[in-house]
Amino acid sequence: MTLTSIIEILWAISGLGLVVLVLLHSPKGDGLGGLGGQAQLFTSTKSAELTLNRITWTLTAVFMGLTVVLSAGWLNAPPLPPPQ
Repeated sequence: MTLTSIIEILWAISGLGLVVLVLLHSPKGDGLGGLGGQAQLFTSTKSAELTLNRITWTLTAVFMGLTVVLSAGWLNAPPLPPPQ
């Protein structure tokens, strides 16, 4: 496996994770509280929303960073010519 393949796999996983996290957000502020027992993992619903927001923003930064790296072609740069 090449470095480009590994980065592409991480990019796809972060994209799918980002979709799932965004769907967990609730427009009414319920968030994880609407899922029943899931909110009990945290001390409060507000804590769950704060954690969900932090994870979402972190995954967004990872996804956007990998998008820039892959689209710029920095990993597929041609090798430097040998010195003469």
